[in-house]
Amino acid sequence: MTRIKLVWRLFPAFILIGVICLVAGTWYTASSWRTFYLGEMAGDLENRALLVETYLQDMRPVPDDLQINEICRKLGKLTSTRLTVILASGKVAGDSQEDPGLMDNHADRPEFREAMQGKVGVSTRFSFTLSHNMMYVAVPWRQQDRPQGVVRASLPMSAIEGAIRALYLKVALGGLLAAFLVAVLGFFIARRISGPLDDLKRGALRFARGDLDRKLPIPNTDELASLAEALNYMAQQLQNKIQSLTRQGQEQKAILSSMTEGVLALDAEGRLLTINRAGAEMLHLDPVEAQDLPVSEVTQDSGLKWFINRTLSNPEPVEGEVEIKGNGRRIFKAHGTSLRDSQGISLGTLVVLHDITQLRQLENTRRDFVANVSHELKTPITSIKGFVETLLAGALKEPANAENFLKIIAKQTDRLNEIIDDLLTLSRIEQDAERRQIFFNGQKIKGVLQSAIQVCEAKAAAKEIDIKLTCPDDLRAQINAPLLEQALVNLVDNAVKFSEPGRVVQVEARREGTQVIIRVRDQGPGIPLEHLPRIFERFYRVDAGRSRKIGGSGLGLAIVKHIALAHGGRVTVASSPGQETVFSLQVPGD
Repeated sequence: MTRIKLVWRLFPAFILIGVICLVAGTWYTASSWRTFYLGEMAGDLENRALLVETYLQDMRPVPDDLQINEICRKLGKLTSTRLTVILASGKVAGDSQEDPGLMDNHADRPEFREAMQGKVGVSTRFSFTLSHNMMYVAVPWRQQDRPQGVVRASLPMSAIEGAIRALYLKVALGGLLAAFLVAVLGFFIARRISGPLDDLKRGALRFARGDLDRKLPIPNTDELASLAEALNYMAQQLQNKIQSLTRQGQEQKAILSSMTEGVLALDAEGRLLTINRAGAEMLHLDPVEAQDLPVSEVTQDSGLKWFINRTLSNPEPVEGEVEIKGNGRRIFKAHGTSLRDSQGISLGTLVVLHDITQLRQLENTRRDFVANVSHELKTPITSIKGFVETLLAGALKEPANAENFLKIIAKQTDRLNEIIDDLLTLSRIEQDAERRQIFFNGQKIKGVLQSAIQVCEAKAAAKEIDIKLTCPDDLRAQINAPLLEQALVNLVDNAVKFSEPGRVVQVEARREGTQVIIRVRDQGPGIPLEHLPRIFERFYRVDAGRSRKIGGSGLGLAIVKHIALAHGGRVTVASSPGQETVFSLQVPGD
C-alpha cells in the first residue's frame, strides 16, 4: 500500500484558512459599511439642519418662538425629520413633534454644547421625550453674526438600525451558506486527517488502561504509520515489563505474607513504605492506614523507635533485642539494614522483627523447671543421705533413734517417689495429647465426680471437712474418665489440704452452653492476686514453707491444666486472700 505524505493531506486545510479569512473580511466590510452608513446619515441630518438654519437667517426680524415652532413643524413634515430649534439659553423654541413648552431645558445636551462652540454636534443617545434612541445632529444658528441658538435635526435609530439589520441579514445568510460549504469541506478534511489520529488515540488510551494485547492498525500515512508502529512496539515492551514486575511483585508479596517475621521498610526520612502482615499484627497496625506514616506514629514503643533511628543513622547492619510492652510483654529479635539502589544510594532501611517471646518464656520455664526439680529432688535426697550417714555413724546401735531415722528416710523416699510419679504422669499426658492417643467418650460425669470424692474422703474426714457434691444425674460430657478423675482428685485434695478443720468443700457441675463446668470451691486462706497467673506452673508454690509442710509434689495443678487442655478445655481459678478459692474445670459437653 502506497503511503502518502502528511503534508498532502494537510493541503486542503489551507483552503479552509482562506475561507475563514474571507468570512472575516466580509464581516469587516459589513462593519465598515455600518460606520459609513451612520456617517452618511449624520451628514444628511446636518444638511437638513443647515437648511432650517439658512431659512431662519433670511427672516427679518428675528422670528419669535411661535414662528420658529411653526417653521419646525412645516419643514419637519416636509423632510420627515424631527427638527428642533434651541435658544442659546437652552430653552426649546420650536420642535416639529413635541410641544416646546413641555420640553426640558436642553443646555446640557452634548450636541447642543458642541454646536454652541461653533462645531457640528453629533450624538446618539436615548431621548427621554420620545422614549427611544435617536441620532442628533446640531448646527449653530447665527443671526447677523450673533449666535442665537442651535438648529438640531434627528432621526430615530430604529430606522437606521433597521437598514443595518437588513444588511446584516444578507451578510448572515451569505455567511451561513459559506459556513455550510466550509463545514462540509472541513468535515471531509477532518475525517481524512483525524480518522487515523483518532484510532491512534483510542489505541493509546487502551494501552493506558492496561489493555496491551490489541495492537494499533497501521494507517497508510507514512508519519502516522511510523507512529503506530512505535506505539505497538512500546505496548509490547510495556506488557513484557508489567508482566515481569507483576510476577516479581506477587512473588515478593507472597514471600512477605508467608513470613512469620515482621518486615518494615522505611524511607530515608523514617516514613513507613511497606509492612507485611506479620509485622502489622506484631505492632497492632492497619497496613493501609500506616502507609507513609513517620516512625513516631507507627509505634509508641521507645525501644523500637530507638532501634529504627539507630538503623537509619548507621550504614552497617544492626542487630538487637527489642521489648514491646503494649498488649502484653513481647520480645523481638530485631535486624536492621540499609536499603540501597543499584548505584549504592541509600533509599531507607529495612527492619526485620522475629518474635522470640515464646522462646524466652520457654527458656525461663526450662530454667525454673530445672531449678525447681533440682530443689525438690535435692531436699528429700539430702535428708535421706543425712540420716543414712547418721545411722552408719553408730545410730544403728540405738534402736529408738534408729527406728525414728528410718521412718524419716521412708517418708522422704515416699515424697521422692511421689515427685517422680507426678513428673512421669505429666510427661505421659503431654506425650499422649501430642500423639492423640487419649480417647474420649460421651458419658455421664456424676460417677466420675463421686469416685474422685471417695478418694479424698479419708483425708477430709481426718480434718472433719464435709465434701458436698451438686451435679445433675443426666449431665454428660466428652471425657476420658481416668484422667478427669485424676484432675478432680488433685483439685479436691488441694481444697482439703488448705481448708481449716470443720469447713466445707463444694464440688459443683453444670452445663453452660456447649460446655460442662466443674467447680471445686473451698473455704481456705485464699490465693493472693499476684500469684494467680502462675498458679498452674510446675513446682510453683504460693507459700513454699507451708506447702512442703502440708505435703505434695508441687505438680498437682500443672497436671490438672494439661488434663483440661487434653480434653480441649481449660482450667481457671478465682480467689482473693481471706476468702474462698474456686477452681473451674471446663470440658466439652455431650
